[in-house]
Amino acid sequence: MKKTTLYNTHLALNAKMTSFGGFEMPIQYTGVKKEHLTVRDSLGVFDVSHMGEFYVTGPKALPLLQYICSNDISKISIGKAQYNYFPNETGGIVDDLIVYRLESSTYLLVVNASNISKDWDWIQKHNTSFGAELEDRSEVTALLAIQGPKAMQAMQKLTSSRLNELPFYAHTTGTFAGCENTLIATTGYTGAGGIEIYFPSDKAPQVWDAVLQAGADYGITPAGLAARDTLRTEMGYCLYGNEINDTSSPIAAGLKWISKPETGCVNAAQIATEIANGTLKKLVGFAMNSRAIPRSGHDLVDKENNIIGQVTSGTQSPSLSQGIGLGYVDTEFSKIGTDIGVLIREKNCPAQVVKLPFIKS
Repeated sequence: MKKTTLYNTHLALNAKMTSFGGFEMPIQYTGVKKEHLTVRDSLGVFDVSHMGEFYVTGPKALPLLQYICSNDISKISIGKAQYNYFPNETGGIVDDLIVYRLESSTYLLVVNASNISKDWDWIQKHNTSFGAELEDRSEVTALLAIQGPKAMQAMQKLTSSRLNELPFYAHTTGTFAGCENTLIATTGYTGAGGIEIYFPSDKAPQVWDAVLQAGADYGITPAGLAARDTLRTEMGYCLYGNEINDTSSPIAAGLKWISKPETGCVNAAQIATEIANGTLKKLVGFAMNSRAIPRSGHDLVDKENNIIGQVTSGTQSPSLSQGIGLGYVDTEFSKIGTDIGVLIREKNCPAQVVKLPFIKS
């Protein structure tokens, strides 16, 4: 298992560690519910340095990215970012990612840790037809997600960049906690606001300590991957390996909004067809009508216990004190307000399809 530069820091904080995406990562520190609610109400910091960072540069960068990405890369202005996925040739998703435009012909792609090697090979394979300049900086880049409604205010003392002036999905480069050339971005995965910072991995311990000190008066907490998962589930955000994978339809997954087949991306024809005609399954959010807690892999059923789908993510929402989940159902059962059931230990536990997100950010 790989370790981030902050591995010993996590151990010193008595974090419970787990393997995730090929890394030893903190799953929780003081408890999932406490970490979750602190991020929702104030702020927390996540070490997500296991994520992958690829730089695509040069005059061929845009043509390459237009082909391998689902969204319209030409719409990203310098200083902005865009959510994307890599469509594959068979109707599925190689990975989902964020694309930052740093300069006129310089782009940063941030990909999931478990897919770093697969994504790199995928990009290189297609780049043979384009000739963009590629660089994998995953091993030397640290990433901290400082999330929560108090994040901007608490972190302002660490940088001269005007954090409150950064709109959603934007970024700037400046000095942060004494670390020069830090990319500061408003691209979180929690729906709670805040920033993500990219900087050299050897600076991680000093930056981590500075973040905790700056946030001390606001009740900052280190937060692990378990709270990150409950936070993103409350927002209805897809997680690769759960809601999306190599065989899942992006249109069924609700990613039509970042699907622009008119750009001529990989598998554009099938994506366009599914946008026009719909899909047999749809990803939905559902809330439990009892104290039951849904989990990934549980069957979704109708009133007669006929299987109509499957749970992809499920949890007890710390914000709502209620069981919630995401899952694919037959399209006829996808309408908001539809009564469905979750099969838990052979018992049909009642639930209802609800509008996402489960909570307002």
